[in-house]
Amino acid sequence: MLDTKDFTFFESQNSFDFKSFLIKTLSYWKWFLLSWAIAFTVAYQINIRKERIYSLETTISVTEESNPLFTSNTSLVFNWGGTSDKVQNIASTLKSRSHNELVVDTLSFYISYLVKGKYNMVDAYGAVPFEVTIDKRKPQLSGIPISVHFLSPTVYQLRVGFESQTAQAIRYTENKSVDVAVPISGFVRNYRVGQHVVLPFLDWTLRLTDDPGYYTGNTYFVKFSEFDGVVSAYQGINVDIDPKAPAILKLSLAGTNKARMVKYLNTTVRVLRDNQLAAKNQFATNTVAFIDEQLRGMEDKLKGAGDELKAFLREKNVGQIENGGDELNGKLTTIETQLDEVKRKIAYCDQLRKYLDENNDFSKLPAPSVAGIEDPNIIQNVGKLIGLSTERSRMRYAVKSEKMFKDFDSQMEAVKSVLLQNVAATRAGLVDERNLIAARMRQAESEFRKLPEDQQDYLKIQRKYNLNNEIYSGFLQKRAEANIVKAANVSDIKFIDAAKDTGGGLIGPKTSVNYVMALFLGFIIPLLVIFGIFFANNSIQNTEDLAKLTSLPLIGIVGKKHTESNLAVFERPKSALSESFRAIRSSLQFLFRKQDHGGARVLMVTSSVGGEGKTFCSINLATVFAMSEKKTIILGFDLRKPKIFNDFDITNEVGVVDYLSGEKELKAVIQQTHVPHLDVITSGAVPPNPAELIMSDRMFRLMEELKADYDYIILDTPPVGLVSDALELAHFADVTLYIVRQNFTKKDMITLLNNRYSREELRNVSIVLNGFEVKARYGYGYGYNYGYGYGYGTYSNGYLEKEPNTSWLGRVKKMAGGLKRNR
Repeated sequence: MLDTKDFTFFESQNSFDFKSFLIKTLSYWKWFLLSWAIAFTVAYQINIRKERIYSLETTISVTEESNPLFTSNTSLVFNWGGTSDKVQNIASTLKSRSHNELVVDTLSFYISYLVKGKYNMVDAYGAVPFEVTIDKRKPQLSGIPISVHFLSPTVYQLRVGFESQTAQAIRYTENKSVDVAVPISGFVRNYRVGQHVVLPFLDWTLRLTDDPGYYTGNTYFVKFSEFDGVVSAYQGINVDIDPKAPAILKLSLAGTNKARMVKYLNTTVRVLRDNQLAAKNQFATNTVAFIDEQLRGMEDKLKGAGDELKAFLREKNVGQIENGGDELNGKLTTIETQLDEVKRKIAYCDQLRKYLDENNDFSKLPAPSVAGIEDPNIIQNVGKLIGLSTERSRMRYAVKSEKMFKDFDSQMEAVKSVLLQNVAATRAGLVDERNLIAARMRQAESEFRKLPEDQQDYLKIQRKYNLNNEIYSGFLQKRAEANIVKAANVSDIKFIDAAKDTGGGLIGPKTSVNYVMALFLGFIIPLLVIFGIFFANNSIQNTEDLAKLTSLPLIGIVGKKHTESNLAVFERPKSALSESFRAIRSSLQFLFRKQDHGGARVLMVTSSVGGEGKTFCSINLATVFAMSEKKTIILGFDLRKPKIFNDFDITNEVGVVDYLSGEKELKAVIQQTHVPHLDVITSGAVPPNPAELIMSDRMFRLMEELKADYDYIILDTPPVGLVSDALELAHFADVTLYIVRQNFTKKDMITLLNNRYSREELRNVSIVLNGFEVKARYGYGYGYNYGYGYGYGTYSNGYLEKEPNTSWLGRVKKMAGGLKRNR
């Protein structure tokens, strides 16, 4: 029965052996040379295929530009941009998706002009003699280069290759991909320059921008790219704020085409400048439109009041009517002017509230100061709402992101909500003020009614005319001021240095970096592979591993066989492999003599798992005993996997199972082999109860009968790491040989052996290292065939130690001698 302690790991078994790792690493020096050769070749191929990378920049200033015509005497109050003029907001805008979508759409930079280079396609923007104008509503072939070959200055050949019956195209108005039908064999057709090309996958007009004579015979390529992908690339524009001059911004782009970068850098500033100026002028534009609407109504009122005054004066004696009441009339005029001003403010609040509730486009809101409202909260929030609405209207034709529109709508809704609260609070105050003025008006009118009736009528008509005339003149003045301010307005953004190709700006590719990376990777990759092999391999590699894992003696080392059968000693008696078994025989004889009992010697051969070579070692140990003219017999006790009979050309029809079950007697199961003095008892048929047969009384009888007839009895048992059969046979054995195979037996199995030995389940155990090759230790080596000279070390205190100037055979013999002395 297996104990859980059998599978305990020793700490030493997983410890890092730097010396072994270093030796193993050095043994793979060819791997490093090959890795470096590959890495440097790849680095070279990458470097020669890389395009040159340039960096260009432009510098702008952002300042609050005050209008020279906007003075303290100006009656209008405008919001000239507020926080949008701040440098940080400008920097954020330049990197924003909405702004870059406008710039890409303005420049049509989703259209690429290419020429075929030595290794790949090269961006030829600014170097081609033509440009194409597309219908954004129609599908344009996406991702596939369209060949344009000039046959003459006025004729070009359009060629496109297709691999299937459908291709992907883009409608840029919707930024939507669609599948279109295309000819599977490809498309080739000639067109005249300037001719409108209409195809299911293409809709463009090609126009010349340079003299085509020089370019006749050349081939160019046009490629349509995904809009969002192009915008994302340009969002990577670098925007740096000068720490010493916070109002200075430096914009830079890196790329392979200087003309394209110059165009983009200058256009992104111009688009930003125009938008910022338009936002500034929007307030004035809205104000002028509002005043014009008011003036149209006031003209009719003023004309009617004037006509009424003229008619009255024709019928009455003006001299008598004008005498008296001037002071009272002036008072009434002042009160009426104040009342009209308040009413106009209330009307503006009502109009503004209605407009906000019924409309979604707030870009046409007039300035509150037109109606005389000077509440800074209303003025600021109206300005914000106009700015956001104007920006949204402008983006509608370029920006393709629905999410961005939702963000703008959310911001406008928040500002609108706050503005409605401001308007409600202001209107409530104005209503109270109107009521107070109306009370004063009623008191003045009660005094006015004491005047003669004709005088009252005259003064009313005159007062009405003067009031309308004053309002009309005020509107005209404000309209003129708004137009003057708008005309004199300037942007806060100015060029300091516009982007320009001056011949420099090369920043890459940095080929040295690739070579340094090749040097590093060429070293680290094989090192990691070796490191992985070193630690992933948890099997026994050499005698040093055994010395670290167990104190049990190593009785011998067996090389790798180079024969088809397991009869290596019999077939090649003079080989180094045969000598290693003879050395083990010498050590075993010493161990047997040390036990000092007469009769036959019983040797049990086992291992941890199958495949470690215990049957191979059993056969060849039995052979070396038989070749010394000692009667030897091998018993095949691996009852579950019988296999010992094949090498001797005998059958497995009867065997030890038949004897133990009582079906046959001993003589019937013993089979002679072609090796002199060597007999075999095979396993026989696979029994249902191997362990019970081994534990039966007939097993004791079998061993007694065999000891009477043979000098050496070899028990070839099943692995102790898998079944318990070998443990039941252990008390019959004088010596137990535990076979460990190089690069096969796991180190954990040695822990199992130690636990078995410490519990005395196995006695008189010695280890044989089988299948040993020097290459597992040093990375090179040889198999063990004919000849000598394949040594590893001497045996001292139960272990092998390095002795470089001794042959393999000499070291094995010395090992046996050392074992005798130690025992």
